[in-house]
Amino acid sequence: MSHYYRLVVSCPDRRGIVARVSGFIAGHGGSITEASQHSDLEAGRFFMRYEILADSIGMTAGELRDAFASVAREFDMQWALRDTRQRPRVVVMVSRERHCLVDLLYRWTADELEGDIVGVISNHDDMRSLVEWHGLPYHHIPVPSDDKEAAFAEVERRIQALGADSVVLARYMQILPPAVCQRYAGRVINIHHSFLPSFAGARPYHQAHARGVKLIGATCHYVTEELDAGPIIEQDIHRVSHCHTAGDLVRFGRDVERAVLARGLRWHLEDRVLIHGNKTVVFA
Repeated sequence: MSHYYRLVVSCPDRRGIVARVSGFIAGHGGSITEASQHSDLEAGRFFMRYEILADSIGMTAGELRDAFASVAREFDMQWALRDTRQRPRVVVMVSRERHCLVDLLYRWTADELEGDIVGVISNHDDMRSLVEWHGLPYHHIPVPSDDKEAAFAEVERRIQALGADSVVLARYMQILPPAVCQRYAGRVINIHHSFLPSFAGARPYHQAHARGVKLIGATCHYVTEELDAGPIIEQDIHRVSHCHTAGDLVRFGRDVERAVLARGLRWHLEDRVLIHGNKTVVFA
């Protein structure tokens, strides 16, 4: 596979940003193989994502970062430059519903994700054989209602021990405490059905069926302290009718959830998602 450096930038919008960054790369002999940019006229903010053929530029990622720092200061940039040979490490968290976990494990083994799943954490022991069959460590950490603080302290220790760059809540049915949300801001991805807030709680698809909804969907988003209200990465829907049963809605919902989560995670790992406030720019 080709070796790239990936540059992502967010900064106040002004003339000359594209010319300055492109000129800097060209001046060092670099070849830009993919370029995306967006100006948010309401916010006065500019966003950019470049992929640079690493062999063309003749510098290590660290050397390129040092050289680019003066450009970043000139335009007051929030920026990052990543070497694609350094694959992000992903920890997946799951409860008892397995469809999203199974899908991600398949995509990982099929090399469809630009990252490596390095372990699975669950508050139940149901998925152990599945996960260990894939050669991954499985960490069963119960979350008792009377001692959640100690449980999540252990969850955080395991995430750190696994060296996670990103965490995926693949139908993990516990609420992460604010401290964890803050510590891993922009690095924890969640998936949920899009019936909220209308059909909260247990059996949402059965509630939706009883109400006669015509569209079901799913939302992939970053986790924040405000439950299910973080910056949205991806969404999708599936149309249903009076002919479908509650079981059909559950099945359709699982299909949408796993597809939306996979796309959101893939774009996150490929540095295609830039967060601005409670919104995202997605260069998909």
